Amino acid sequence: MTEDVQKLVRGEWTSGVISGKHEFEKLAEGIQTIIAKSEQAILDVKKAEQLKNELVTNVAHDLRSPLTSIIGYLDLINEDRYRDELELRYYIQVIHAKTDSLHTLINDIFEYTNMQNEQAIIQQHSIHIEELLNQLAVQTQIQLEEAGMEWRQFNSATDPVIIGNGTKLVRVFENLIQNAIRYGSDGKFLDIRLNDNEEMVEIEIINYGQHIPGVDLPHIFERFYRVEKSRSQFTGGSGLGLAIAKSIIDLHGGTIEVTSVPGRTAFTIKLLKK
Repeated sequence: MTEDVQKLVRGEWTSGVISGKHEFEKLAEGIQTIIAKSEQAILDVKKAEQLKNELVTNVAHDLRSPLTSIIGYLDLINEDRYRDELELRYYIQVIHAKTDSLHTLINDIFEYTNMQNEQAIIQQHSIHIEELLNQLAVQTQIQLEEAGMEWRQFNSATDPVIIGNGTKLVRVFENLIQNAIRYGSDGKFLDIRLNDNEEMVEIEIINYGQHIPGVDLPHIFERFYRVEKSRSQFTGGSGLGLAIAKSIIDLHGGTIEVTSVPGRTAFTIKLLKK
């Protein structure tokens, strides 16, 4: 056992069981436990470092594209390389759109980072889900009309009330509704189905437009995951929208799932009553 401990001190220990006889067995078991915990801690540190590197890489990539466009159009304006005021106005509109994209990305990064802290939801109160959805229906009415879509709400819930953070939950539903409008306009309808039982409230948000390919479904809630290029901003424009939504639902002790087939995509949220 002494030889094994010396190997551990020298950093030569790789794996195996530390030996010990009779009265030293418990000591050997304790040392073995310490080694196992140390190895797990090292793995956890390496994983955290990898995730941090991936986050930095993805953020840098997503920042570079709009910044490149902004700088390019600003150079054109600065060098008076536009034909008339109409073209100048177009350049300014592009710059404004790219700036909005950057603003969304930065806000989403802060939001996602905050959601990784389990203490993020600190103010909770009673929330009537049907009333929350009714407010969102009013807020999105003009956008729905512009997309040629109709909001249909089907409620079979008797008491759709939960305890949670209303601001955070609004963020979830807004993200899902915006995605439904963006990719579901071909189907004309945005359907909201609400039901409950004694333990939970279930909300289903359905659109009938573009579907999510089956190969992408298992990864759709991963941060910065991008579906095929034609839907490269499905996750809310920053690649973090759905990751944030899942983090918020997780912190409420609920679940969020997605199913998608040609002509129908549905996000289902289940929230526990408390």
